[in-house]
Amino acid sequence: MRFTPQFLDDLRARLPVSEVVGRRVKLKRAGREWKGLSPFQQEKSPSFTVNDQKGFYHDFSSGKHGDIISFLMETEGVGFTEAVERLAAMAGLALPAATPDAARHEQRRKTLYDVMELAAKFFAETLASRNGAKARGYLADRAISPAVQLQFRIGYAPGERFALKEYLGGHGIPVEDMVEAGLLVSGDDIPVPWDRFRDRVMFPITDLRGRVIAFGGRALEKDVPAKYMNSPETPLFHKGDNLYNLAAARLATHNGAVLVVVEGYVDVIAMVGAGFPASVAPLGTALTENQLVLLWKMADEPILCFDGDKAGQKAAWRAAELALPLLAPGKSLRFALLPEGQDPDDLARSGGRGAIEEVIGQARGLADVIWSREIESGTFATPERRAALEARIKELTNGIRDEVVRRYYRQDLAERLQRTFAPEGGRGGYNRGNFAGRGAGGFGRESGRGFAPRATFTPGAAGRIEPRGRAQAGTQTINRGPYQAASPQLALSPIMRGQRSAISRREALILQSLINHPWLLHDHLEEVAALEMAHPEANKLRAGIIAAFASDHHQSPEPEEAAEKMRADLAARGFQEVLQRVERAITTQAVWGVQVGAAREDVLSTWHQLVSLHRQWHSLLRELKDAEQALGDEASEANLAWLRDIKARLEEVDGTEALIEGFGELSGRSQRSV
Repeated sequence: MRFTPQFLDDLRARLPVSEVVGRRVKLKRAGREWKGLSPFQQEKSPSFTVNDQKGFYHDFSSGKHGDIISFLMETEGVGFTEAVERLAAMAGLALPAATPDAARHEQRRKTLYDVMELAAKFFAETLASRNGAKARGYLADRAISPAVQLQFRIGYAPGERFALKEYLGGHGIPVEDMVEAGLLVSGDDIPVPWDRFRDRVMFPITDLRGRVIAFGGRALEKDVPAKYMNSPETPLFHKGDNLYNLAAARLATHNGAVLVVVEGYVDVIAMVGAGFPASVAPLGTALTENQLVLLWKMADEPILCFDGDKAGQKAAWRAAELALPLLAPGKSLRFALLPEGQDPDDLARSGGRGAIEEVIGQARGLADVIWSREIESGTFATPERRAALEARIKELTNGIRDEVVRRYYRQDLAERLQRTFAPEGGRGGYNRGNFAGRGAGGFGRESGRGFAPRATFTPGAAGRIEPRGRAQAGTQTINRGPYQAASPQLALSPIMRGQRSAISRREALILQSLINHPWLLHDHLEEVAALEMAHPEANKLRAGIIAAFASDHHQSPEPEEAAEKMRADLAARGFQEVLQRVERAITTQAVWGVQVGAAREDVLSTWHQLVSLHRQWHSLLRELKDAEQALGDEASEANLAWLRDIKARLEEVDGTEALIEGFGELSGRSQRSV
């Protein structure tokens, strides 16, 4: 069997029925469904319905009913294989290789499902036995009742090394199947495989059909290295492609429940117990792109609920950065932060449903989180700092793949910039260089719950923004003026005009070196692939250069011919406009080492200098953000000195980079010491 049930389920999960049907039928929203005229026969009143939650369409006029595969087969007149191949291309999903072993592998998967079901039964029975007393005590302390234990099929893995192995062996399960299912630890240095989970409360993880595919185990002893342990990757389980409580949450969202993402198993159970049945959690990792796809299939704007400490904020920012490029019309995220020091389990037990509803009600949109992250504890008292903020925001919006969403994000963030830097009363100037961080939407804490709504500038604190409530004496709050730029420079800046920001000169020089000297990739391919590129177009061009090099068309012994072939190949791949932007970004031709006529030694020397400075620059930028954060948290002399030191080192990098110009004695040019 070429297309396994797992592959077909993945395909259906990636493509909503309304998206596939909507390419042929004009659909209109009707409650939780879509309606349109039948594609199978003529009709005047719409009797054709599509339900994304249930994954099917139904035509009342003809009685036809099915999923996205049958729809293509019915409307396009294609066979099953061709329909699946077309849908896979639409979803960007790689087709599995057609091998004679496919049917055998699918049969193995069915066997492993049986093994996992037996293991879940063993763990549940052990929890209910005398051996499970300690685990039942832990669950009672967490207010997880016996009824909830049954609902989530919670169990207990005894402390013995071979308890599960002996149980499964007694039911005729081979050791090889136990190992493949991830239930035993094995290896060349382990003569006798033993139980992976021991003395742990066990949480079964199921797929969309409710079949057990993995386990999460919570240790009962305090000195165990891993408090939580998940099953390893197996033929059934890929942790980045699933969510805890996924099947139940999908049904709950169909019935109108709010989809909430929390951090752990017990958090999900507490949320469900408090009346939020559509609660899910990632499986021991940060949220992945595939998990976002699953979430958006269930709800347009899932709420991500994080702990209120700094780690929770960072997790929220990581999720926001992950989601930003993937946004589509109507598909986004909202973010809620819990009171500091409390998780959903604590909050549910102390305040019940009302306390959780209060937190959920204060959830902020993705644009608010992105904006807040960029300005929090920022230093924007100079034009250069404000320009850097503008460039960073432009870089973020450029990463949004959907053109419509990208346009609206640019508009929204440009308006926030205007409001933030608008002069007092709409008049010229910045009130002696000070400004209020208006429009921040503050993702920080205030009174232990929710978000700090605004920020103000504090004189004498190195031009940083202080959250309200921590401002020092002398804080000035500037009234928000009308939507206008505070200066002609800001009004004419790229982000206000909605234009693309330029590729940096250093990144342009690096790319130009590779284009003009493709032989560099022979020895530096991994180095090139690992370089951080700030501009999205620079990233794309770098990938195009690597792909062109891999096509083996640039091996000419003549440097000019190799460079010419590389440029022609890139132009054929659609990079002509980006190549022109790279040319425009190089404002001087004095960097001889990137030119076509440079000697090999000059090229290598210049390349090493460019890459070294590029890495230093990115490293210092990351340290600069940490220093600004530290100064925002504590306005101490030490933190201020740290910030000044980093800025001085950044200036040194800029100064050193200038020395590269004119480098090239071996090509007949004067050499300058670097």
